[in-house]
Amino acid sequence: MVAESLKKKNNTQSLDQLFEKRLNFPDFEPQERLAKLVGLDDQKARLTKILSLLVNPSGLRTWAQQFHPDAEDLLKYVLRRPPLVVLAGDVGSGKTELAETIGDAVARQDNIDITLYPLSLSSRGQGRVGEMTQLLSAAFDYTVEAATRLKNADGTARGAVILLVDEADALAQSRESAQMHHEDRAGVNAFIRGIDRIANGQLPAAVIMCTNRIGALDPAVKRRAADILTFERPNEIQRYAVLSKSLQALGFNDDEINHFVAATGEKADSCGFTFSDLTQRLLPTIVLDAYPAHSVKFERALEITNQMNPTPPFEERKI
Repeated sequence: MVAESLKKKNNTQSLDQLFEKRLNFPDFEPQERLAKLVGLDDQKARLTKILSLLVNPSGLRTWAQQFHPDAEDLLKYVLRRPPLVVLAGDVGSGKTELAETIGDAVARQDNIDITLYPLSLSSRGQGRVGEMTQLLSAAFDYTVEAATRLKNADGTARGAVILLVDEADALAQSRESAQMHHEDRAGVNAFIRGIDRIANGQLPAAVIMCTNRIGALDPAVKRRAADILTFERPNEIQRYAVLSKSLQALGFNDDEINHFVAATGEKADSCGFTFSDLTQRLLPTIVLDAYPAHSVKFERALEITNQMNPTPPFEERKI
């Protein structure tokens, strides 16, 4: 019903055109994906709390009544924050995977159903005048309409919506750039209006933005962020957490595993491996090198590791 009514309102845009595959939480598949994000426990815990407060503020009030009944004025500062969280960091640092799955943790913690709307990259449009503004406005129309239906009369939420904007710098670049096209400026204005609509309506909805270029985001967008979480390349402890279980399954002992941890770290002439370098490149390459003729050998696996170059860091250009 929501999709049909809004399609008529926007005339041309359907849910499938605006959003990629939508995810519903809680669900076992995103729960498993979230659990596999080892080394990001701090970001997981912090993002879960932030989103919980944004989409279901009644939980904070219940907490305050139990522990700090006189802190009503303080709660206003906590709950007044705009419904936007920015995840910023280098490529392969786990931002998008966390953004796509964190809704499961929030849904289980608050015991509500949550739907993730991942904004499609096609929402940038084809460059025609007014197109990106129309697409962004339509995306927020869907989000606001869906969230409105999930808000109870007493302000509590029986469900929530998360709008995910990956590669956010492509949609919300700084309007201070002299090279920025007027259509892009209008798109940023539409994005800001959408955030404000959710905030002003006190709706059970939040927006997550992922970017490799935090410096490229418009200052007004960053000011509206309830929080900006930074993601770095994994340190020694995090690399061990990612590699140990898989390498132990191959028969490697702790001393051997530490050789891989050292080999994937930062060196004088190169940066360290990203999370995706470890899980999507290194470990599969080690397995495929041995398959199907023989078992994985420590010396050969370490040789592969030393020969593999980490993904270069994203160079943020000044605008």
